[in-house]
Amino acid sequence: MEDYKQPKPEWLKVRLRRDEQYYQTASIMQKHGLHTICVSGKCPNIKECWMAGTATFMILGDICTRACKFCNTQTGRPNPPDSEEPQRVAQAARSMQLNHVVVTSVDRDDLPDLGAEHWSKTIQALRKALPRATIEVLVPDFQGKTNLIGKVLEAKPDIVGHNVETVRRLTPKVRSRARYEVSLGVLEWINSRGFIAKSGLMLGLGETLDEVLETLHDLRIAGCSIVTLGQYLRPTPNHHPVAEYIRPEVFEELKAIALQMGFKTVESGPLVRSSYHADQQASKLTHL
Repeated sequence: MEDYKQPKPEWLKVRLRRDEQYYQTASIMQKHGLHTICVSGKCPNIKECWMAGTATFMILGDICTRACKFCNTQTGRPNPPDSEEPQRVAQAARSMQLNHVVVTSVDRDDLPDLGAEHWSKTIQALRKALPRATIEVLVPDFQGKTNLIGKVLEAKPDIVGHNVETVRRLTPKVRSRARYEVSLGVLEWINSRGFIAKSGLMLGLGETLDEVLETLHDLRIAGCSIVTLGQYLRPTPNHHPVAEYIRPEVFEELKAIALQMGFKTVESGPLVRSSYHADQQASKLTHL
């Protein structure tokens, strides 16, 4: 198992310097009082994305009702949803002149509708502010309740993602309250309603190659068109340890296999995260 202080492999080191665009993006987020998964999740690509003027908005606060062993987002009792947040997200996205907007959220198992109405209002506000932009959402499992997922879909996002995160065997160990089969069911239902379905998983948690291939197969059967594969990085010593650092060439091999399976677009690499190059993925699929 990984020593938390052990130096990471060379291919995981990011040396980009912050530029003016980075600070401009940070300023917009601060001005509108918004959260991003870029910060909350300690994303290794934050410099690259913010320097490109992109970010992934995180709605419904920054406190999650679940305590997944891989995630750096704070767990606890969340505040009530901010009714003005959808408009602030839309204003920030318009200030950034985004052509593709990505939104995610914490889990809100404390709310009667698990946050579905807030999700709907956010997408509607974005659609009004940026009518020509594509909108991608990365949603929680909504406890598998299709009526609540349907509330989100009624707002007509362009791409709907939900991450399985890891293989079937490791799901109970690293995902709080989430179930592998429920996640697959959510994705299958999204696809059955005619939406572009997307998912992702982390490698290096202790899975085998056969388990990764099984998961990719399951995602294709569920109807996923987009998949992302990235290296799990331990946020703090209290999180699940890294079992293995996967070499870049393995990610390349998995990308080729996933494309052969029928995925339309695949992002696979050590630093890849759910919304990495999301704008490029959207451009490929929404213009087919």
